[in-house]
Amino acid sequence: SRLDRDLRQLEHLAICHPLHYGTMMNRDLCFKMAVGSWLSGIPVALLFPTWLFTLPFCGRSKVDHFFCDVSPVLKLVCADTALFELLIFIATVIIVMIPFSLIIISYLLIIHAVLQIPSAVGQRQAFSTCAAHLVVVTLFCSTAGIIHLRPRSSLSSNMKKMVSLSYTVVTPMINPFTYSLRNQKVKQSLRKCINKRLLGKQMIFSLSSS
Repeated sequence: SRLDRDLRQLEHLAICHPLHYGTMMNRDLCFKMAVGSWLSGIPVALLFPTWLFTLPFCGRSKVDHFFCDVSPVLKLVCADTALFELLIFIATVIIVMIPFSLIIISYLLIIHAVLQIPSAVGQRQAFSTCAAHLVVVTLFCSTAGIIHLRPRSSLSSNMKKMVSLSYTVVTPMINPFTYSLRNQKVKQSLRKCINKRLLGKQMIFSLSSS
């Protein structure tokens, strides 16, 4: 996604050009990147579903999926969908595969910069953060690409459900752990919340036992 690509750019800037990070990274730039990520996805999110549901359907009206994804809905269409599939393929290449290629290139530059760090501890910390991010991005892009590059692929229905589950549920569920729980302030706040809850339970238990 574009948001992942923007995050990789920030990571690349922070690691490869640390002295410039403070001057280039500011609240205004963060706002523009967030708005740009949201707005760039709206046309695609509206265009293809709207077009798909204007096509004629016949036979069974039951979608064999846990949500109206392109592939299972496309099976119910009784018209020529070659143009639709071609545009889905082009959109997937532009929106998913090209940004993923740029992310991989940025990671190669990051790895090169990390290897220049003299401290082994610093290298280990940088690689630990990058590895977690790269796993999430690879999981999202690969599974989304499998489904949308070939909507009418020969994968079984259950297999398509599992693949769709990866980029719709698993990746968003992993993101908070990847992007937040590595932050020291977030860790400290989480520890305080857990300690307060444990303290509250201990007080309730001691009052009830007395």
